[in-house]
Amino acid sequence: MGEPSVFSQIISGDIPAEITYEDDQCVVIEDRAPQAPTHLLIIPRKPLTNLSDAQSEDKSLLGHLIWVAAELGRKLGLDGYRLVINNGRSAGQTVFHLHVHLLAQKKMPEQGLM
Repeated sequence: MGEPSVFSQIISGDIPAEITYEDDQCVVIEDRAPQAPTHLLIIPRKPLTNLSDAQSEDKSLLGHLIWVAAELGRKLGLDGYRLVINNGRSAGQTVFHLHVHLLAQKKMPEQGLM
């Protein structure tokens, strides 16, 4: 395994960051290059490289990350938000430690994905 990711270094305290929420499974920080007025990163303490690396034993952790996003949405009074997980370099992932982007307070383009 290579160097620890910037997120692993934040979690370990080696790099200072303003943590807006944390529990035993994850930490939440503001994105340093926000794409919306509210742009939070929900980062699991477990250093999974990306979503494709998650195993069966990670199901509860993955659910917890989504629950934390919903809880933050409620606490921040967000009337809508988007959750994004970039999985792999070709999908735009730049930090190879799984994380969920919570984006809000910006009109997002409608996408015909369904």
